[in-house]
Amino acid sequence: MTLTTEQTTRQPTTAQRDWLKRGLDQPGGKLPLFDRHGQQISSGTVRACLDQGWAEPWFSNPLKPDWLVCKLTPAGRALLAE
Repeated sequence: MTLTTEQTTRQPTTAQRDWLKRGLDQPGGKLPLFDRHGQQISSGTVRACLDQGWAEPWFSNPLKPDWLVCKLTPAGRALLAE
């Protein structure tokens, strides 16, 4: 996937950055399905991070196919290192 200049220069929202940070200390960069209060992460947050290339789908969840299990990408890690 080739990222456009807009995709590589856009900064994440606070919610997006908080979600991405939680993958830094997880095996394989797995991103959580739920926030620290037990609420499902907004699909808008997940989709925006996927669209920017900061996260990518990891695998399908056969028990809950509507839940998108994601992991950090190298671009996501680089973004958080800035």
